Amino acid sequence: MRLELEDDLEVIGEAADGAAAVRMTAQLGPTVVLMDVQMPVLDGILAARQITQESPASAVVILSMHDDAATIRQARDAGASGFIAKHSMNDTLITAIRRAAGEKGAANGDS
Repeated sequence: MRLELEDDLEVIGEAADGAAAVRMTAQLGPTVVLMDVQMPVLDGILAARQITQESPASAVVILSMHDDAATIRQARDAGASGFIAKHSMNDTLITAIRRAAGEKGAANGDS
């Protein structure tokens, strides 16, 4: 709901689990995928790894209740463009999404 308040952001899909997120990313081709670490069927780290390999035009931003070094390292190793701890989310989340979108746009030749 918070994302829909931003004029420059559009939510084009929501997945109930990590496997669905991987499928939806391939179908919808979003610029940024916002992924929770704790997801049913396929956790967010494994889903992020698949998304970054199978849909490289989509950046992944990971959300987690845990911001320990191991979780952050796993997210980065999976190819995540950003990592946001849920307890410090609000404006930080919007900034991370915009940054990830800009990085993917620049890599794809978009302005």
